[in-house]
Amino acid sequence: MEAIRGFYENYIRWSAASMTLSDVLEIAIFTYFIYHIILWIKQSKAWILLKGAAAIFAMYILAVILQLNNIVMVFNRIAPYVATALLVIFQPEIRRALEQLGTNHLFELFSLSSTKDKVAENADDTIDAIVRASFSMGRAKTGALIVIEQKFVLNEYIATGILLDAIVSAPLLVQIFEHNLPLHDGAVVIRGNRITAATCYLPLSENKTISKELGTRHRAGLGISEVTDALTVIVSEETGQVSLTKDGQLYRNVNSDKLRELLGGTKSSEKTQTVWDRLRKGRKRHEK
Repeated sequence: MEAIRGFYENYIRWSAASMTLSDVLEIAIFTYFIYHIILWIKQSKAWILLKGAAAIFAMYILAVILQLNNIVMVFNRIAPYVATALLVIFQPEIRRALEQLGTNHLFELFSLSSTKDKVAENADDTIDAIVRASFSMGRAKTGALIVIEQKFVLNEYIATGILLDAIVSAPLLVQIFEHNLPLHDGAVVIRGNRITAATCYLPLSENKTISKELGTRHRAGLGISEVTDALTVIVSEETGQVSLTKDGQLYRNVNSDKLRELLGGTKSSEKTQTVWDRLRKGRKRHEK
């Protein structure tokens, strides 16, 4: 261990002594682009696939360490084909990045401008508006599909609809899904406290175990929750029941309190408050 420590100390001392201003600039530029590339990947489907690829690569490293020669040989043989497959799988994301490179400034390519207005957590008044609108439409048996964006950016699905950029309110949501109006077909996407788009197309779930009595809205809600972390509120046009999808699971016929809890509203958050949070609130009340 002493020899290793001595080697690294000498290497770092030599590197620092020979480092020039141009080296520092190059490191800063590479760090900047690598950081923003990682952020961009995390906001796309590529992140899900790359996590699986990382697990496979870890297995390969383990096989090399344990000298499992046959497994290593198989990995080496299929590696070129896997690289080609990844290019095909990530083709939409790569094309989108190249399109942005051609239409935007260099420093906007990997920027977070698409999410700069996104609220970190859905405010209680936004959740309350969604809950009130959902059950209002449920009583009138008006079908609705409301997608609430989380960490996974939904630009790919927003692009399929009509941009709105309006503050979330119960009357507006009800109006959007009113029968025979231009915006009622498809899904509404909510980002933070704003309705970003309407009439958006969502991927349908391919789960074969879904009940046959569930229609396209429920399958679309499940589909988007299977490939992203979005929450989806579904109002059945036939029964008026309100359901929610989360992480590929369908919560059917929920009441208003349960819906608010699943959306992360006040009633659920109060149950999970830490002692520190309660002390801070008590101190604020005392100061008032």
